[in-house]
Amino acid sequence: MSKRKASKYKLDRRLGLNLWGRPKSPVNIRDYGPGEHGQRRHKVSDYGVQLLAKQKLRGYYGDISEKQFRRTYDEAVKLRGDTSENLVGLLERRLDTVIYRMNFAPTIFSSRQLVNHGHVQVNGKRVTIRSYRVRDGDVIEVRAKSKQHPLVLETVQHPERDVPDYIEVDVEVLMGTYLRQPLFADIPYPVQMEPNLVIEYYSR
Repeated sequence: MSKRKASKYKLDRRLGLNLWGRPKSPVNIRDYGPGEHGQRRHKVSDYGVQLLAKQKLRGYYGDISEKQFRRTYDEAVKLRGDTSENLVGLLERRLDTVIYRMNFAPTIFSSRQLVNHGHVQVNGKRVTIRSYRVRDGDVIEVRAKSKQHPLVLETVQHPERDVPDYIEVDVEVLMGTYLRQPLFADIPYPVQMEPNLVIEYYSR
């Protein structure tokens, strides 16, 4: 599990970009790193470019631990097809990501919290593991006892994002279906992601 306890926006400042495309991100006002040397521009090596690509992708999905992210990469390598497509596909199958895509939570971090606290069920069974991997056709919903959860209701009434076409959602009953694993081009990242550079980073 991620050890991040401080503000999630510190990650935005460190990377110098609005990672989740949120209107409250401090990068919208100060698009440079924190600290007295934050505005200095440094020449970035090829390794630095690859590292930044990995940090962006890993951070976007809730600042996943390095161990867990590396394990996902190892799984992607073993699958048939393009490794970078496999990597983002596996990340999009995470339950906390699916809840976030369905607009049942405003951020990936609050989505993680909903899952951890037992507010979500898959195919009628409660799941509390945020990294649980959803399959094609799985039905994901907010549990009956949690349908009046203030966070969920507020997010549904004022969504910040569109639901991608590889997920089907019925907002009235707070239920959705994971239709298929998306291609990289289908995923609505608010910033440019470069999973091919992540593959290069790990395959050095």
